[in-house]
Amino acid sequence: MRRPLVAANWKMNGSIAANERWLADFRAAANGLAADVVVCAPYPYLAQVWVGLKGTQAEVGAQDLSEHRAGAYTGDVAGEMLVDVGCRWVIVGHSERRALHGESNERVAAKASRALDAGLRPIVCIGETLAEREAGRTHEVVRAQLDAVLAAVGAAALERGAIAYEPVWAIGTGRTATPAQAQEVHAAIRAQLAAADAGAARRIRVLYGGSVKPGNAAELFAQPDIDGGLIGGASLVASDFVAICAAVPRTKG
Repeated sequence: MRRPLVAANWKMNGSIAANERWLADFRAAANGLAADVVVCAPYPYLAQVWVGLKGTQAEVGAQDLSEHRAGAYTGDVAGEMLVDVGCRWVIVGHSERRALHGESNERVAAKASRALDAGLRPIVCIGETLAEREAGRTHEVVRAQLDAVLAAVGAAALERGAIAYEPVWAIGTGRTATPAQAQEVHAAIRAQLAAADAGAARRIRVLYGGSVKPGNAAELFAQPDIDGGLIGGASLVASDFVAICAAVPRTKG
C-alpha cells in the first residue's frame, strides 16, 4: 500500500515574515492529515521552515541540489548541506530547471543519484511541454526522462523518494490535465517502473503536479495511480495547501 504524499513547492517566493505567518496557519490546521507532507522552500529559509514545522507531521525539502559533493562549485548547494539544515527531501528536474537552466535528463539523473547518496529523498520531476503533447510525443518524452533516472539509480532506490509527473503546459497556467489524462500518463509511468522492478513499481509514489487546487485535488487524487501532488502556486496559501493535503485518500495501491 502506498501512503499519499503532498509536497509544497514555494518556488522563488517567501520572506521571513510571510513564512512565519504561513507556518503558524499550517500548524493550526494540519493535525491528522492522511498524507505525508513536505514543504520545499528556497534555500535561505530552509532552517526557518525546519524549526517552524517541528511538532507537525510535515518534513522539509529543498527545491534543487548540486550533482557534486562539497567543493569548488560557487553558488551550488551540496546534499549534505541540505541534510545539515534539516532537509529530508529535495526536488530534482523540475521543468523550470530543465527549461531555464538547461538541465538535461542525464544531469537530472545525476542529481537524483547524488540526493540518494547524501541521504535525501528525491522527488524526480518528469513531464512534456505543450508542443510535445500536441505532437503526440508525451509518452516518448516522459519515458526518456524516467529511463535516465532508472539507469542511474534503479527502480528500488526510488521507493525512498517519489516521481512527480508535471505536464509543463499545466504549470502555473491555470490549465490542468483532466483526471483521465493525468491517470493515463501515471499508469504508463507505473508500467515503465514495473518493467524494471514489479515490486518497486507497486510501492513508488507517483505524484501529479500542474495547477492542482482545493477544487480539483480530490478528483485527481482519486485516480488509481495518482498518489498525491507536487503543489506550486496553491501551496503559497497555507489554508489552500492544507485543503489539498486533506483531499487525499488514506492509502493507494
